[in-house]
Amino acid sequence: MINREDMLELTRRMTPARTSFTRIAGCYVDADGDFEGSFNINFLKLSPSEKTKNLAIAKTIPFAETNTKLKKYEIQPENQKAGSMWQLLMALRDCELKNDALMDTLYDIIMENIRITTPYAIYVFHDNYDIPSKATDKERLGESEEMFPYLICAICPLVGEYEPGSPTSGFLFPAFTDRSGDLNHINIYGITEKKREELGRLISL
Repeated sequence: MINREDMLELTRRMTPARTSFTRIAGCYVDADGDFEGSFNINFLKLSPSEKTKNLAIAKTIPFAETNTKLKKYEIQPENQKAGSMWQLLMALRDCELKNDALMDTLYDIIMENIRITTPYAIYVFHDNYDIPSKATDKERLGESEEMFPYLICAICPLVGEYEPGSPTSGFLFPAFTDRSGDLNHINIYGITEKKREELGRLISL
């Protein structure tokens, strides 16, 4: 089960003034499922309005209804081997999305395994959250307890030319459990169970 407070701890920081997002990358796919171009940029180089718009997209995933539209999936040890989806996500997290070849691999896997019949975008965000220590009474101490690097992926229908709408599915990797990174789980979002299960199958690749 996902603790709602863990998700709120992440989303409270998803404002232009407080965000620690480092990078955003993405691609566009046409109605036939064909690649239509990609981008990869330092998040800090976005304009204030672009930051606000993209933070809203990213926030949709962890802010979704906990344990209803956003669910935790375990990644079994046999699915954490070389060449697995888990290994790819770990590599993308570690390189902070700066490896375009790895990004293209992720796009290809999603495009090949997700059935969407209208134009859509795949947006991926990288964040480094410096988790502050908290006392037993939950008062913030301010000292760093752990660095939590993570990815948010949002799959969004296009509502205009290269204009993503609200995400219909996506994920947060690794999961954020008890205020700590959880490499054995992934939080998957979907507006329907079918969309969650569709993404859930990717973690077994």
